[in-house]
Amino acid sequence: MLLHIAHGDEWLRAQEDGLYQTGSLQEQGYIHCSYSHQVVEVANSVYRGQRGLVLLHVDPDRLDSRVVEEDGGNGELYPHVYGPINVESVVKAERFDPGEDGSFTQPDLNDS
Repeated sequence: MLLHIAHGDEWLRAQEDGLYQTGSLQEQGYIHCSYSHQVVEVANSVYRGQRGLVLLHVDPDRLDSRVVEEDGGNGELYPHVYGPINVESVVKAERFDPGEDGSFTQPDLNDS
């Protein structure tokens, strides 16, 4: 399962359009994703203190776009989606807000 942290309003728009796209897709050519063991580190690094986020659980087998594992600059491989994420590939979307101190904790990913 691939995980992607999205802004809630962008996810709502994607549900209407059928495709989820981000600024990184336009600027870098791909959408940043992570695996379950990486999502908290990414959240605390990039989204610390932000509210109104949604954690998308993306099934790579349902994805229309290509996934490539690439070094995130720290020697660890992260999944990058080279194209939009079709809404049908998102098997779960859940609120993903930080705690009172602004930091994120590992979500329960057992049913994804």
